[in-house]
Amino acid sequence: MALNDKQRRFLKGQAHSLKPVVMIGNSGLTPAVINEIEQALSHHELIKVRVSGQERADRKVMLDEIAEQTKSDLVMVIGHIGGFYRPAEKPKISLPR
Repeated sequence: MALNDKQRRFLKGQAHSLKPVVMIGNSGLTPAVINEIEQALSHHELIKVRVSGQERADRKVMLDEIAEQTKSDLVMVIGHIGGFYRPAEKPKISLPR
């Protein structure tokens, strides 16, 4: 799903107060972690993921890979935390046009 700038800003504002629901450690991006992110996205639509112990370039690659594998949008990156959005079958968050 392609988000426009207004929608990204809206989602970034919504994600600001959220706590990370998935933490990725030194083991990296395993199938179990991807499964946990999938479940969290299905339930919440908008989540934060913390990536620890990686260099800046490696974090960016990992966050992009999460977005690709989960078919979600990376709406924000602040330090070690990335915010992801994927609409549910019955969306809870109504996006601005």
